[in-house]
Amino acid sequence: MKKYLYLPLALLTFFSCQADQKDAQQQFRDRRKAIVEHTDTTPAASEGQQETTEADFPENTADSPTKPAATAGDKVVGVKDGDTVVLLRNGEEVTVRLYGVDTPEKAQAYGQKAKQYTSDLVFGKSVRLISHNTDRYGRTVGTVILQDGRSLNEELVKNGYAWHYKAYSNDKNLANAEADARRFKRGLWQDPNPVAPWDYRKEKRSGGTTTGSSTATAPIPAGATKHTVYLCNSTGSSVYHLKDDCYVLKRCKEEIVKTTEAAAIREYGRRADKTCSK
Repeated sequence: MKKYLYLPLALLTFFSCQADQKDAQQQFRDRRKAIVEHTDTTPAASEGQQETTEADFPENTADSPTKPAATAGDKVVGVKDGDTVVLLRNGEEVTVRLYGVDTPEKAQAYGQKAKQYTSDLVFGKSVRLISHNTDRYGRTVGTVILQDGRSLNEELVKNGYAWHYKAYSNDKNLANAEADARRFKRGLWQDPNPVAPWDYRKEKRSGGTTTGSSTATAPIPAGATKHTVYLCNSTGSSVYHLKDDCYVLKRCKEEIVKTTEAAAIREYGRRADKTCSK
């Protein structure tokens, strides 16, 4: 008789557990649904931020992930020569003369190659301009940064398509880039007598017709390839010295270069100093 008394209690407990289980399952489903709905409505970025896409970099450099990327800015719409480009900024064209470099003139050796090199790197692409000043022709003088973070100015000099324009720049990076290009005979430095574009322009203005600077074609003295001379690595100096104790050389505030007499004439465009030559 007692077992029949416990039967209703057991049934009540069973149905109560079933109800609790259904309630728990329904609560789980409700919570899951709420999480999904919240995820779908959450913005991709917080207020004031934008997600970066390929559209931000028209020429994506995904193959060079380790290089710093420059923010896309002005688009290059023209290349006048190796060291002068035209940018489109706010709907207006801006002519930019590259700071600290001087590429060969179009009629010179490597003049057209320098222009083509610049065009290959920047034409039709977005770059970042670091402005330095404005020259007398109204052009913006500046450094052009490529999308992979490299400097167009340095690339031109490093690969032998431009000279470091020391008369207007004391940039150490450009000086080192030219030294490397000279050492490894890149680009224009393959020519035994490269003519600096400023010398070429000077000769052209004076009506001269020369294929080299005044010293580049000068005769080389006997034994000049073995004779050591000294020169002041300054844009204001145009001579080399036969002795390192020359009082004129001691006034030099820049690096004193020790080289052969032939290199001083051909590569540095120097003439012998007569002050201490005796």
